[in-house]
Amino acid sequence: MTISKKAQKELIKSSLSPSLRKNMRKIASNRHNPFFKNGKVDADGYIEFVTQFNEFINHAAKPFRPMIDKIIKL
Repeated sequence: MTISKKAQKELIKSSLSPSLRKNMRKIASNRHNPFFKNGKVDADGYIEFVTQFNEFINHAAKPFRPMIDKIIKL
């Protein structure tokens, strides 16, 4: 997908805006990844998030089925 020349010029003009740059720096400084705690991946936090999200969207849980493969390589 390509954007028009007019849209390109508008993006370049807005990227030079000091107030936009300041706002973007502020947003970036407050960025938080909820799946990391103390610099390590928090698997329990991720599982809790996915579980609650599925409840929110009313997604029915599927019954557990054990994997039957003997060799699984990633």
